[in-house]
Amino acid sequence: MDSLDNPYTPNAGASPEILIGRDDQTEAFELLLKRLSRGRSEQSMIITGLRGVGKTVLLNRFVDIAAEARWEVIEFEARKHEDGYFRQTMFSQLKAALLRLSPRARWTSRGQRAAEVLSSFALSVDNQGAWSMSWDVPPAEGSADHGDLGMDLTDVLLAVGEAAKEQGRGLVLVVDEIQFLRSSQLEALIQSIHKTVQKKLPVTFVGAGLPQIAELAGDAKSYAERLFKFPKIDSLIGDDARKALTEPALAEGAIYADDAVELAIEITRGYPYFIQELGYQVWTVATANRIFVEDIELARDAYEAKLDSSFFRVRLDRATPLQTAYMRAMAELGPAAQKAADVARLLGRDSTQLGPTRAELIEMGLLYTPDHGFAAFTVPDFDKFMLRAVPTLDVPPVQRRSKKDTSRA
Repeated sequence: MDSLDNPYTPNAGASPEILIGRDDQTEAFELLLKRLSRGRSEQSMIITGLRGVGKTVLLNRFVDIAAEARWEVIEFEARKHEDGYFRQTMFSQLKAALLRLSPRARWTSRGQRAAEVLSSFALSVDNQGAWSMSWDVPPAEGSADHGDLGMDLTDVLLAVGEAAKEQGRGLVLVVDEIQFLRSSQLEALIQSIHKTVQKKLPVTFVGAGLPQIAELAGDAKSYAERLFKFPKIDSLIGDDARKALTEPALAEGAIYADDAVELAIEITRGYPYFIQELGYQVWTVATANRIFVEDIELARDAYEAKLDSSFFRVRLDRATPLQTAYMRAMAELGPAAQKAADVARLLGRDSTQLGPTRAELIEMGLLYTPDHGFAAFTVPDFDKFMLRAVPTLDVPPVQRRSKKDTSRA
């Protein structure tokens, strides 16, 4: 069929033609904004799930919903940056939001106050003056100038929240890949949102991250479990999975045979990204507006090759030989979460020796810990890919320091 009409979108974070199976989350977000607009409290949200389940897509939908409700949106993807860069990002975004809430010439006392607090927040970025502010608003004295990220961000969100409330508007922070925030940054966000809840301001925080983020948030602040909902999204099941595959095609006048749909769902296991990728490949090989099981079989090799060369490979290419061996050993043991001691035994090492390697893979976002002592892949079907990409389990030799290095130590 014509590639121009291909309705599938197998790209990172790209919204599908039709968002299927996420009604509960979107309705919860709409309720969150409505309650805050009325001065009521409601828990903020952090979406958790594996790679490829549509977390970023869902956040994008939240952004659209917020825009339709005339809320200001602070949106960014977390990176492993120092606190100074985080401050700069927050200042830039909050400054823009404040100016959208009200042009500078129309600022009330609350708008002016918010701008001054923002200036204080920005001045703390670099005491050496390496980064200068981009506006001439004088800083407020005694606000957002504590030198503590949590206290400073709290002052800023309270001030901007008051300005938004005065305009009959709201502010929502949307952060993707939360697990990559430094602990100080995550703690600051939780602390500041907690205070806006206490003040009944129309300010909220929604984010998305890998499954370990609920634990990280709890470690950052003990009250996080009461401040946030942590809805988990997973693969689509039943009619939702079928609709995610068939409805985009139907909009272009193409119909799947029933057995073709069942085979496609069996291959993809209902993971949204995999459905988009298989649908895209099927569209390129189908020759009519009726898609048969033979088309699914014909597209299967291209589908797996595309996943291997992009979705999976970019993650493996970041790994060291020992990290690769660790993941290959996990794959050897099966698709479930694996005990650290079992992986170490297969590699002929002690689990304490491999502790740093396991921690590195978690830090890289390739593994997460569903239970104490266990680790699992953050990417669905990554175990199958490891078996294909690394046919044999080769264990790198233990690197020993020379006597010369030991004497220096």
